[in-house]
Amino acid sequence: MRVDLNFYGSVPMTDAGNDGPKPTERRYGQTDYVACYNNLTHWSIEAEKAGIHCVWFTEHHFQYEGYEVTPNLILFGLAMAQRTKHIRFGQMFNVVPQWHPLRLAEDFAMADILTGGRMEFGVGRGTVPREAMALGSRVASGDNDMSAKDDAFNREQFEEAKEVIKAAWRNERFSFQGKHYQFPPVGIPDRGHEVLDLTLVPKPTRSVPIYQPVTSGETMEYVPRAGHQGVYWLMHPDYLAPRWEHYQHTYEQAHGTTLRPGENRVLVLTLHAQETREQAFAIGGNGHDEFCRFLTPYGRFTNYKGADGQKLPFGVQPTVTQSADQQIQLVDSIENCAQALKMYVERFGVEHFVFFLELPGLTRTQLTEQIEILTRRVLPQAGITLDALETPTQSPRYEFL
Repeated sequence: MRVDLNFYGSVPMTDAGNDGPKPTERRYGQTDYVACYNNLTHWSIEAEKAGIHCVWFTEHHFQYEGYEVTPNLILFGLAMAQRTKHIRFGQMFNVVPQWHPLRLAEDFAMADILTGGRMEFGVGRGTVPREAMALGSRVASGDNDMSAKDDAFNREQFEEAKEVIKAAWRNERFSFQGKHYQFPPVGIPDRGHEVLDLTLVPKPTRSVPIYQPVTSGETMEYVPRAGHQGVYWLMHPDYLAPRWEHYQHTYEQAHGTTLRPGENRVLVLTLHAQETREQAFAIGGNGHDEFCRFLTPYGRFTNYKGADGQKLPFGVQPTVTQSADQQIQLVDSIENCAQALKMYVERFGVEHFVFFLELPGLTRTQLTEQIEILTRRVLPQAGITLDALETPTQSPRYEFL
């Protein structure tokens, strides 16, 4: 079984929970950001010791509130790779419309070469207008009444950018003419000639899998047809099931091949495990609540079930009991967490888990303990054996002098 970790990159937060300051009223500074980076470095090293396959980081910008303070995941992953030997580092996710697509393609390719093929490439469309608009894109988000035009613009821009990146990676020479991007622009002079195509330098020296979250109806169609790995999170098993199956049917139809029940799909699960549910609530409950109150305005919890058995309404924050009972965020006893993992493996054929352990407010020591509890207690009790870490051989390793 492949088992990874995901970190949002949050600052130390001693007052996390429903009784703390409102998320929009928090404000942190440089010392806090550095403390976050030091923690992420420590947890990356500990993850490798524990046999974790890959650590994924999360891109966001201008987040003075302290929840997500890693703006460049390729750069950060490259730094982490120099402090470790085998573990991989990925982006969950590069917000593609906020990048120049050729700079993203170049940066990833170079980092993958320098790390000997230890990088993973994840892409997303973005959710936060503050960063999207400041960085040259547009996005419709859950906390405002932005028009559907912004969402359509963002989707078009994202899909074109992905075509550009794939063309640049897979061809010695490439050109692209679309609505949002033209490469090369018409009429570029170069030493007596007009530039008609471009060559990316460098390109990855291996075939790079592309990971993308599956959320809306449009991405349910796009991700499998594009051949991307589907990533799923924060869904009741009953709501996950049709999406999980739809990926398989759509992928098989589009590519003329047969997938295993869990192939090409990733399940992300929040997890905080203690000996008893009461202990898990006591230590991880405030972090769960802070995480939820931060993301509730974006409509992230509409795939929970409410008391009436219907989907939880937009803008309603789930309780830690709802999360545990519905097996969506596993803040629970070690035994119950293990049983939930067994259920996901048996029902969905999951082959690739990513665990989110970084509940706001946990100390470095507490989260390090969660890595140990996950790998030494929860996974064995669930009957899950970690894949062995191996030095990648698909890409020549760069030797620093």
